Amino acid sequence: MSASGEVRPPAAKLHGRRTGRPLRRSLQHLIDEELPRRALTLPDPPALPDPPALLDLQALFPSCREYWLEVGFGGGEHLAAQAAAHPHVGIIGAEIFRNGIATLLRSLVEQRSDNVRILEEDARALLPLLPEASLTRVFLLFPDPWPKTRHHKRRFVQPETLDLLAAAMVDGGEFRLASDDPGYLTWMLRHLLAHPDFEWLAERAEDWRHRPEDWPQTRYEAKGLEEGRPPAFLRFRRRARRSNAGLCA
Repeated sequence: MSASGEVRPPAAKLHGRRTGRPLRRSLQHLIDEELPRRALTLPDPPALPDPPALLDLQALFPSCREYWLEVGFGGGEHLAAQAAAHPHVGIIGAEIFRNGIATLLRSLVEQRSDNVRILEEDARALLPLLPEASLTRVFLLFPDPWPKTRHHKRRFVQPETLDLLAAAMVDGGEFRLASDDPGYLTWMLRHLLAHPDFEWLAERAEDWRHRPEDWPQTRYEAKGLEEGRPPAFLRFRRRARRSNAGLCA
């Protein structure tokens, strides 16, 4: 945050794989034909000192009443299930792995969901462009834990990123996180519990040991359970903004 109180975006250098195994012809066809009409392309940064132009979410999702964000959706199982269950919610999914994007596109086409837009960039590039108090729910599910100490700066959960998320989320909005990496779980809790705009919703151990019913399972979670890596499910709420009413000028 600058001295003037303006939240500055963190560096959004991309890390991780963009491609895996060569795509089958049917999946490549989805990338070629479906991705362009479902893609979210961010505008070029303006010349300093002009502020960036904010996204018009209503224009992006004309028939939707609220907006969600999933950061790093992997194979898209969770995102596709949420899109089908909530057709009047516009969901932005950020992912750079082409194979996962293709798999999500296949699910969206099969279930005829048109309420998802895909950002093929680091989600941190998106956050400063979101209108204030525009997101009602954000998901960060099983992100890369970047276990080496020198790579901790690559983790999505950072004080600067949480500042941007807090600005973009509505009062009472929910931030859902999951991980099966003990080190990253400790990191998540330490940073979120220290942030003044978020409060942990867990009241007992069962609240974070078990996935809520409206939280679809991911392929990664299922694989981790088979390999003996139990996950934790964290739910945080965006605290109400402070009112300036009654303050002296």
